[in-house]
Amino acid sequence: MTKYLAIVSLIFISQRAFSQSKSFTVKHISEPIIADGILDEPIWKVAEGATEFWEYFPIDSIQARQQSNIKMVYDDVYLYVGIKINTAGKNYRIQSLKRDFRAGNSDNITLLFDTFNDSNNAFIFGSNPYGVRREGLLSGGGRGNGAFNMSWDAKWVGDSKIYDNYYTSEFKIPLTSFKFKEGETKWRFNSYRFDTQSNETSTWVNIPQNQTIFDLGYMGTMIFEKPLGKSRTPLAIIPYINTISQKDFETNDKINNIKFGGDAKIAIGNSMNLDITVNPDFSQVEVDDQVTNLTRFEVSLPEKRQFFIDNSDLFSSFGGRRDANPFFSRRIGIAKDTADNSIENKIIGGLRLSGKLNKNLRLGFMNLQTEEDIANEIPSNNNAMLALQQRVFSRSNIGLFLINRESIKNYDFLSKEDRYNRVIGIDYNMVSADNTWSGKYYIHKSFEPNTQGKDLSIGASLQYNSKNYNIFTDWVSIGDNFTSDLGFIRREDIVKGVLGMERIFWPNKGKIQMHSFTIFPEFIWSPTLDYINTDYNLTASWSATYNNQARVNAQITKSYTFLMNDFDPTNTDEATAIPGNIGYHYNSIDLQFRSDRRKLFAYILNTTVGEFFNGERYSFGTTMTMRFQPKVFLSLIANYDKISLPTPHPSADIWLISPKIDITFSKSIFWSTLVQYSNQRDNLGFNSRLQWRFAPLSDLFIVYNDNYFVNSFEPKNRSINLKLTYWLNI
Repeated sequence: MTKYLAIVSLIFISQRAFSQSKSFTVKHISEPIIADGILDEPIWKVAEGATEFWEYFPIDSIQARQQSNIKMVYDDVYLYVGIKINTAGKNYRIQSLKRDFRAGNSDNITLLFDTFNDSNNAFIFGSNPYGVRREGLLSGGGRGNGAFNMSWDAKWVGDSKIYDNYYTSEFKIPLTSFKFKEGETKWRFNSYRFDTQSNETSTWVNIPQNQTIFDLGYMGTMIFEKPLGKSRTPLAIIPYINTISQKDFETNDKINNIKFGGDAKIAIGNSMNLDITVNPDFSQVEVDDQVTNLTRFEVSLPEKRQFFIDNSDLFSSFGGRRDANPFFSRRIGIAKDTADNSIENKIIGGLRLSGKLNKNLRLGFMNLQTEEDIANEIPSNNNAMLALQQRVFSRSNIGLFLINRESIKNYDFLSKEDRYNRVIGIDYNMVSADNTWSGKYYIHKSFEPNTQGKDLSIGASLQYNSKNYNIFTDWVSIGDNFTSDLGFIRREDIVKGVLGMERIFWPNKGKIQMHSFTIFPEFIWSPTLDYINTDYNLTASWSATYNNQARVNAQITKSYTFLMNDFDPTNTDEATAIPGNIGYHYNSIDLQFRSDRRKLFAYILNTTVGEFFNGERYSFGTTMTMRFQPKVFLSLIANYDKISLPTPHPSADIWLISPKIDITFSKSIFWSTLVQYSNQRDNLGFNSRLQWRFAPLSDLFIVYNDNYFVNSFEPKNRSINLKLTYWLNI
């Protein structure tokens, strides 16, 4: 099947050069500009830039009704950006004054810089009418929401100024924030803008609505008046000091401690980064969102730790994100104790080297050492990965990787089979120049002591994406002995096949902007059980987006699951689990509605009704947000699942309630408090974080954590951290 899909893709894919004719010249200047948001410097009157934006929403075939004008100039150190954005008034929507805001529900403009002209990766810089800034990285050509990584940080300045029928923004971005080839004369560029007052989304280069608004296949060109020189090699030292006081009420252990450590960022040339960390501490990182899990499998949660962010796609994009991802950075620094609970496993130190060796070849190397924990039978491990990615054709690439997890010494509690785990693999990521065709083909092999055969992970996928049709197929085979200790593998011993087909309609009038019908059959077979069909889901759905940005989705699913082992979806203590070695047929209906997210009060409602294995399930969930602009943002996530199973199997009412309050006292002082109640996890958690950004990318944090048992309200553990970090450029 992999061979046939590869042949089909090579027949149909058009690797023709796809470009748009839009371009402008970036003038070189000798006098610096103050980025105060007021475009009063004479250079802005003559500078060239991006004009004549196109509408993307609600339709994609006309010029934007509210136009934007982006001008750029540069000197030997900085890129300067001056922006004028026309609006219908001053009734702007923003989430808060906090940096790295979410773009889709507020007024803002975002700039995309493809500095290596490869249509695969870009730097993101943006701002809103209040001068709040955001920056991030975009990978994978901008295909899908997983391409975004807003945890990346860069040192730059900017501000905005509001007028009667427009606002202006001004950026001053160090060229060292970008990576680019020395002597480069042009970058690919695009910009997109959200305008809540006119209910309009626009882009500089016209992008079809069947593509994402940040698709890197659709970009213009910014041409530098003189070639970019070799940037200086900055060295950033980021030390921290963290005072900790915590207590474990279950064991009555108390800890009062002071930790020291830090990171170093070294630029190697114009296109490579070396990140070094010693005794890293992630106490200030936002706490994970708890989720209700009614499946038999582990849930994947996003990486939020800054050390793992830069060029993270080089390491994490191999294999299949859902079924067979050989590298999942959250495995490093987390381990299982003797009771199979996930606990922190201290990282002693490590390094990451990543970036471009030349225009077409990227390199990533990571090596981190974790600390031993004899009491919890956790060995000290060396965790390493080497990745290479070579661009081929216009937007495709071939990737190679080697992963190694190995214990540095022998332990009595460590079996011979667990002393090391290695995985090698090759991926071909295929994307046509205009993103109509895309696909992925890979083969990975794992190595462990005393394990031979059935250790391959193979996958092939192909997608056709046009204005009216979206067709997708994906095939995965994971051997019974394939293991990646540093990966996310939901299950082994499977052959999985998916075929999805969507028909999209674009009405010329009425309240509906677009709607579509989708069928999505999914089948899983077990090779070791003579390829019996162990699972299938047959899904049919209808979805619609309204002109006011509200959305509705209705879905019906027919499912079959052959349980290999007994299973208790309620996670009830001492319950009689659903018996294994039996097949179960069950059907369900899902409904979801999302309101107009531009409103100060917005919400999402979803419900599921139907059968569940040998019983029934009713679920209801909601996400609600309320903005008191510009300083307060409230949100509430609430999910209720009622599982009714026949006697003697357990039934349960499962609740997950998570309110959060974000207060931004100013652009430099933030306070957020998150409460998470989950009776499935038997945990009521409080996380409160006060942050003062006293200097660029330098912070003082006070973080308070408190956790209780749900039924007894007895405390589990409690901690408070006072952490100081400082970003020093040398």
